[in-house]
Amino acid sequence: MENPVIGIVMGSASDRPIMEEAARILERFSVLYEMIVASAHRSPERTREYARTAQERGLQVIIAGAGGAAHLAGSIAAETVLPVIGVPIDSSPLKGMDALLATVQMPAGVPVATMAVGKAGAKNAGILAVQILSLHHPELQKKLLEYKKELALQVEVAAGKVTKG
Repeated sequence: MENPVIGIVMGSASDRPIMEEAARILERFSVLYEMIVASAHRSPERTREYARTAQERGLQVIIAGAGGAAHLAGSIAAETVLPVIGVPIDSSPLKGMDALLATVQMPAGVPVATMAVGKAGAKNAGILAVQILSLHHPELQKKLLEYKKELALQVEVAAGKVTKG
């Protein structure tokens, strides 16, 4: 993988602190990505062009994070056959519930894999993207297995600090 294989798109530059969680996961697994700002509402042509050309540029998965009306992931999914992972961002007075519902409630035929609201969702989007890539990259499967072992070890360490007996 010499060129970016994951696209991270956010609806606003203010979404970057959330979407950097996905980027950190991709970096941990040595997966190249590109990150851009494109709004389904404020720059629909930019968004459409990005989605339509993603596959020919070598992307294999797109992670899209947006708050408010959160049409970004769905707008991208409508324009590509690549897997799209949506990250609802809690940037409105509704604390992300509007973004969650807009991202998850897609019409039949236009799927978006929707993660949790906020940083945990962005982190899981990065992990899911790596899992998708790992179907054709055995080295990523090995790294994912090690990651799962690390998570289990973290639980054991935390349990040891809490458990009395």
